[in-house]
Amino acid sequence: MEPIIKCENITHYYGKRLIYENLNFTVAKGKILGLLGKNGTGKTTIINILNGYLKPYSGSCYLLGEDMRTLSPATKSRIGLLLEGHVQHSYFNIVQIEKFYSRFFPNWKSEPYWELMNRLKVTRTQKLSTMSCGQRSQVALGLILAQDPELLILDDFSMGLDPGYRRLFVDYLREYVAASDKTVFLTSHIIQDMEQLIDEAIILDFGKILLHSSTQAIMDQFRRFRFNCPQGSTINATSELYHPEVINGQAELYSFLPQQQVEEEIKMQGFSPTNMREETLSLEDAFIGLTGKY
Repeated sequence: MEPIIKCENITHYYGKRLIYENLNFTVAKGKILGLLGKNGTGKTTIINILNGYLKPYSGSCYLLGEDMRTLSPATKSRIGLLLEGHVQHSYFNIVQIEKFYSRFFPNWKSEPYWELMNRLKVTRTQKLSTMSCGQRSQVALGLILAQDPELLILDDFSMGLDPGYRRLFVDYLREYVAASDKTVFLTSHIIQDMEQLIDEAIILDFGKILLHSSTQAIMDQFRRFRFNCPQGSTINATSELYHPEVINGQAELYSFLPQQQVEEEIKMQGFSPTNMREETLSLEDAFIGLTGKY
């Protein structure tokens, strides 16, 4: 089956600064994929490239089988885009804006919009300009879902939302996608939300993809190891040992390897660890383990 999103050899610069080099990834139909990365690694740049707002230095991206540089109006109508939770025409109330948007989308389905509005408990005469940031973001999501798109692209969807609205957003989106076999490509700086939502993660480092894996595999296999080591010891990072740190004889590092193999890797560096503890991780802790704290 052809992937919903396919990017091949994407290279991009801002001036002389390299953002990516030969970036390759695909997103399969029905998946919710989260793009994770530190500030400045190019998450929003990928969103802009996918939507044709930004032309990469080289390489190609395909959405629903079409080159993003020449998307037809018919294909664009199958894509729902949310940029940082914004919605235009804030002088409308929720009835007026739903009526306005419905005229532009032939497959408009008002039920998801009104179900979400009912959960918000806002009056039908309330203007968007008087709503909180969280409420406006929910309106934006409702309008996108009512378009009945095959692909949803959501950039920093949780920005400005308090914990209650973030949970509403995540829960409703997860229910909607599960019931309709949609595909979602999203970014967020709040990784706790992603853990509850995404099937797969792409973790960006500066200039490259560090990891593309199922969320479950990351949670099941990636571990933090803490142990004692001789004073003055240092541990070198390797392809198997991520971001080792030693402070006053207390060491920690991250790895996909089982504990016995981690111990063997450390012994190859000249000493034997003692009192080693293996710890399971949240997705946020795994992200820090893969990319580093700073």
